[in-house]
Order: sequence, then structure tokens, then C-alpha cells
Amino acid sequence: MHNHITLIAGPCVIESMEILETVAEELVRLNEKYRVNIIFKSSFDKANRTSISSYRGPGLEKGLKMLSDIKEKYRLKILTDIHESWQAQAAGEVADVLQIPAFLCRQTDLLVAAARTGRIVNIKKAQFLSGEDMKYPAQKVRESGNDRVWLTERGNIYGYNNLAVDFRNIADMKHYSDTVIMDCTHSVQRPGAAGGKTGGNREFVPAMALAAKAFGANGFFFEVHPDPDNALSDGPNMLNLNDLDAVVASLIV
Repeated sequence: MHNHITLIAGPCVIESMEILETVAEELVRLNEKYRVNIIFKSSFDKANRTSISSYRGPGLEKGLKMLSDIKEKYRLKILTDIHESWQAQAAGEVADVLQIPAFLCRQTDLLVAAARTGRIVNIKKAQFLSGEDMKYPAQKVRESGNDRVWLTERGNIYGYNNLAVDFRNIADMKHYSDTVIMDCTHSVQRPGAAGGKTGGNREFVPAMALAAKAFGANGFFFEVHPDPDNALSDGPNMLNLNDLDAVVASLIV
């Protein structure tokens, strides 16, 4: 049993029920094989796309219905992100974990609204903050009456169109949460580096996971897709669904 490891995986944004089900079936198989704590992730709306013409998703109502159907059919826990305070209550009725996007991790009203749902709140560390700085977003959730706080490392801005990961942030954030997650796919992004959309280097994803494990991460976040080269969001840094098994196996040896 490897229940101490949390695995968050799924397509960046909801594209179709067919893709959601394809990913869900593989996550169920991996759960049966490895007995890890698997959480299905996808976004109903990507409000932070680089270009106004980029695909955002099906929206709150339709997207949450699709996630609810996945939860019921495959018995998987659900994580989705929220960008505005008013989305928290509805999303919390479906999702087991509400995620706060990195750029929004200091938005007090958003953190408080997520906290008040009683769901786990996963706060992604901003690209401009240190691990030590995440004390304060975590504190906002706890002081709103919710002790269920996770923190996620996803790299820091390193010049233009580039990210770098300081893995010491993982150890620092463990002072403020028992669950610290490595976002292994967003950390290999090249933000805005692909002509109005984000590029990335998915070949580094397995190494990001192993390095994070060495620094004490006990959760791992992978955006996966059955055909990432044709995905509607974050394709260059998403892991091919067929490659997820080998990466998970490397983490539980």
C-alpha cells in the first residue's frame, strides 16, 4: 500500500466527456495497481489563458456537471480550480479539493470563499513567491475556519518566458502544511513562449517528480492527456497519458 502518496492527474481543461472518461479509466486502473490516493483534476474554465482567443472550457455549470458524472461513475475524488469567489460554493458541492491558481494565491476573498466550503484547499505557490511566503495564504484559509490546506510548488519566474524550480521551497512549505505537492507539469512550462500561448518541455516531467520526492514532496500533480500535442490547453507540458504509469512506478519504489 502506498496511500501516503497523493497523485493528482487529469487534462488541463475539460475538452470533451470522451477525454475525461479515457483519463478516468486509466486513473482507476493505476489506483488498483498501485493503491495510491488518486484525485482526478480538470478545469471547467481557464480564466488565465495567454490569449483572449484561447479555449477556456465549457464553463461552470456544464463543467461541474461533467466532473460530477466522472466522480459518480468512476468513484474518483475531484479537484478543480476556481478563479473568482462566487465560484467556490458551486465548485465545492462537486469537488473534494478546490485549487487556488498560482497567480491568485494572495487573493484574500478567494481564499476565504474556498475555506468556507469546508473542502480541502490546495494553494499553488505563485511564480513570484518563495516557499516561506506561503505561510500567509495558508494562514488566511486556517483563520477562516478551515485547517485542510495543501500547498503546491510550480516553479518561479526566471527571466522572460522561463521558469526554474528551487526545490528547497518544498521543505520550506512543509512547515505550513502536512501535504506539499509538486506540480510536475506546470513547472516545465515556457510561459507565453509559443506565439500567444504557453510552451513547455514535457520530457523533464519525470525528473521533476523524482527531484521533488527527494526533497520531501508527498503529492504529485500531473496534467495528462491521451493526445497532448493536439490538446486545447497546455499541450507542450502535459504528459502523455500512456506515460503516467511509468512515472508513478518510479515514485513508489
